[in-house]
Amino acid sequence: MKYSNIREEALKNKVWADFFAHFDTTDIPWNIDFCVKSKQVDLFSWQTAPLLRAEAKTWDYDIPEMFTQLILTIWKAKTFEKTLAPAFLWAFDFKKIAFVEYLEIQDIFYENDFDWTVTPSNHSTKEFKKVYNRIVNILKRKTWTFDFEKDEKDLKDFINTTIKNAKSDNKIYINKNNFFPIYLRWVKYIKPQIDVNREELKKDNILDADFFFADLFVEDHSTITITDDETVKNDLFVIFENGWYKIFKKNLKDAKFDATIPLKNKRQYELFWKTYKRPPAKKYQEYIIQRRDLVVPQDIRERKWAFFTPRIWVEKSQEYMAEYFGENYQDEYYIRDCAAWTGNLLAWLTNKYNIYASTLDNADVIVMKNMIEEKSINLLENHVFQFDFLNDDFSKLPQSLQDIINNEEKRKKLIVYINPPYAEAWNRKQLTWTWENKWWTVMENQIYKKYKWFLWKASNELFAQFLIRIYKEIPNCNIANFSKLKNLQWPNFFEFRKSFLAKLEKIFVVPWNTFDNVSWQFPIGFFIWNWEKEESFKNIQADVFDKNWEYIWIKNIATDNDKKRINERAKKYSQENIIWKNDVLLLWNIHSNWNDFQHQWDCFIDNTWIKKTFWWLHLWINNYNFVVCCILLSVRICIEATRLNDRDQFLRPKDERENDIDFQNDCLAFTLFHGQNRITSRETWVNHRIPFTENEVNARDKFASHFMTDFLKGREFSPEAKDVFDAWKKLWTYYHENCSNSDYLPNASLYEIREYFQWRNDKWKMNNKSTDEKYMELIWNLREKLKILWDKIAEKVYEYEFLKR
Repeated sequence: MKYSNIREEALKNKVWADFFAHFDTTDIPWNIDFCVKSKQVDLFSWQTAPLLRAEAKTWDYDIPEMFTQLILTIWKAKTFEKTLAPAFLWAFDFKKIAFVEYLEIQDIFYENDFDWTVTPSNHSTKEFKKVYNRIVNILKRKTWTFDFEKDEKDLKDFINTTIKNAKSDNKIYINKNNFFPIYLRWVKYIKPQIDVNREELKKDNILDADFFFADLFVEDHSTITITDDETVKNDLFVIFENGWYKIFKKNLKDAKFDATIPLKNKRQYELFWKTYKRPPAKKYQEYIIQRRDLVVPQDIRERKWAFFTPRIWVEKSQEYMAEYFGENYQDEYYIRDCAAWTGNLLAWLTNKYNIYASTLDNADVIVMKNMIEEKSINLLENHVFQFDFLNDDFSKLPQSLQDIINNEEKRKKLIVYINPPYAEAWNRKQLTWTWENKWWTVMENQIYKKYKWFLWKASNELFAQFLIRIYKEIPNCNIANFSKLKNLQWPNFFEFRKSFLAKLEKIFVVPWNTFDNVSWQFPIGFFIWNWEKEESFKNIQADVFDKNWEYIWIKNIATDNDKKRINERAKKYSQENIIWKNDVLLLWNIHSNWNDFQHQWDCFIDNTWIKKTFWWLHLWINNYNFVVCCILLSVRICIEATRLNDRDQFLRPKDERENDIDFQNDCLAFTLFHGQNRITSRETWVNHRIPFTENEVNARDKFASHFMTDFLKGREFSPEAKDVFDAWKKLWTYYHENCSNSDYLPNASLYEIREYFQWRNDKWKMNNKSTDEKYMELIWNLREKLKILWDKIAEKVYEYEFLKR
C-alpha cells in the first residue's frame, strides 16, 4: 500500500506533499485534521472559503464512519457558525480518499433532535449512528472515491480541475451564538467606514452597536432596503436605507441627526456582508435585539459586567419568592431591581405600582421605556430610571422610593431583587502574569472605597459591593439575589461573612452554562436572605437544578470559618520548616495552590525547579515529607471536581489520620501512578520515582536513582494498592521491551511513557489515545485499578474530614 505502516501525522504530511502542495493547508481549525484553501487572498482573508475539510485515519477505515466523525467534529466546534463552509468534505486513510459536496450534507447541522455534545470519536453513541445512516444514503447518491495507488492520475486530475475551481456560495447564518463574533469583525472593518461624529451621538446614547443592528436587519437580497418587519424597526435606533444610515428614533433631543450618514467605502461594506446571510432567522431576532448589552462598547460592558438572567431561572426565582414571602407578595411588598439592564428580572411581575428598576446605562432605560410603550413589560415609566448603584447618592432616587427606604416599616416590605455584576478585580488572567484584570471596574467606585475595610479581599468582587451597600444602607430590607457561591465558602469572604449578618433562608443552584454570557465554570445560586435574624452563614441545604431545568438533588453547602485549610497544614512540611540534615534529598516540587475543587488540576507534582506563578505556595518534596505530600495530592484529586463542589474547601484533617498507615500507603501508591505527575527524566532531571528494580521491568540500562525502591522496603500495601503496582509493572515492562532504541529513556516516568505511546498533535498536546492496542489495554487496566484505589481513598477523605459531606 502507498502509505502503509506510518502514523497519522506522517500520513497527512505525505498526502499534502503528493497532492496538495500547490494549495494553502496551514489553517487547521478546531481539531479538524486537514483543511485546504486556495493560495489566492481576498480583501478579507478570513472570508476565503476553504475548498476542503478532511478527516484522516491511519488504518483501513469505513468511508461513512470517517465522514460521520468529521461532521460531528465540525458541529461540536460549530465551524459552520464561525467560518464559511467548504465546497467539499473529504476523508482519507492510508489506502483511499473520498469526497462529497458540502451542500449534500449541510442540512444535518440543523437537526434539533441530536445531542451534538457527544464525543465524535465514540462510534457507539446513538447520534453517531443517526449521522452514519444519513451519510450512507448521501454517499450512495453522489461521492468521488479514489485509491491512492491505483487511481493516482485520476485523483490528481480531479484535484486540479474540480477541486481547484470549486466555488462555495454558502453564507454563514447569523444566530444567537455567532452574532457577537460577527460584531467584533464589523468593528474592525465597517465601523471605520461610517462617517459620523461618535462623541456627539453618544450624548443621545447612540452607540456603534446601533449601527451594527441596522446592518443586521437589512434584507439579504438587497443592501439598500431595511427589513419590512415593523416590530424589528421599532426596536432599532438606527436603520440602513438606500445605502445610508439614518437615525430612526423620533424622541432624541438633537434633531441634527435627521440627516443621512454616509459610508466612506461602499465596496468594502458589500464585500463584508457578502459572507453572512441577513437578517437573522425569525426565531433569533427577538433574542438578538434583547442582547444589545453584548455589543455595547467594551469599556461599558466591563464596567457593568452583568449576566443576562435566563427566563427559566427568573421564573424559578419568583416561584421561590412566592413560597417564602407568600403568594400575594407582589401586592404586599415593594420590589426594586438596582441592576436591571433591560428589565429581564421584572418582565413577569404583575403589580407595576410596587416595582422600581434602575440601571447604569441610560440606553437601557430608553429600551425599557420603549418596552413599556409597547406593553411588553409591566412597569411605570417614572419607576424606571438611570442610577449608578456603586457611586450615586440615594438622594437621586425617585421620591416615592426614597420614602420607602427612609421609613423603617416600609423598608421591611422592600425586596431588593437583583442579578448583580460578577466582575472581579483579580481574575485568572492575573495568574499568567499578563497583569490584565478589572481593577478599574471594581475599585474605582465610591462603595469600594467606603466599605473595603469591611470586605477586605471580598471587595475585589462587584456583587459583594452591591450586597454590602444594601446591607449597610437599606437595613432590614429583604434581598433576593443571583450570584456566585463565593460569599458562602471562599476564604477571601471570611471578613464579608463576619460583616454580612443575615440568615440565608432559601437557595437554589444552577449550572453556569445556562447563562449565555458566563465563560468560567462556576455554579450560580439564587439566595433569599432574612435580616431580622443576625447570623454569620454556616451551612444550608441547597436545591440543585440541571441544565434541562430538572430538579436533581439537595447539596449541603457549608463554610468553616474557624477551621484551617489543608494548605495551611501543609506549610508545616514546607522547605522553610524542615530541620535540615545531611541526608535530605530534594525530590520534586508539588504545586498545590488554594484549597478548593476549582483549582484541582492546579495540584500536581513535577521535578522542574524553575517555579512559575505563585511560587511561594509550592512545596519542595523530600525524603522526610514525601508521604505527607502524597496524602495532600491524593485527597485533592481523588474526588471529581464538578460545578457543585466548585468552591468546597479542603480542610485540615483529624489527627486520627496520623496513625492510619494503610491510608498513608494507599495515598503513596495512588500518587506514584496517577497521571497528575509531570516528572521528566530528560536533560539534567533525575527520576527518583521508579518503584521497581531494573530486573523487575527488564530495563536495558541501569536506573539513575534507586530512591523509591529503597523507600518502599518494608511497607505493607493493601490489596487495592498491590493491584495498582502490578498493573504499572506490566505497563512499564512493555515500554522497556518495545520502545525503539532511538526514543528509549531508561529512567522514563509514567508521563514520558504516555508521551511515547500517545504522541502529540500539531498543537503539541498529548493525544488521548494510542494506536498501540496492547499499550491501550495496559493503560486502561492501570486506570481501572487506580479508580478502585481512588474510591477507597475518597471514603477516608470524608471520614478524616478533609472535606465535609
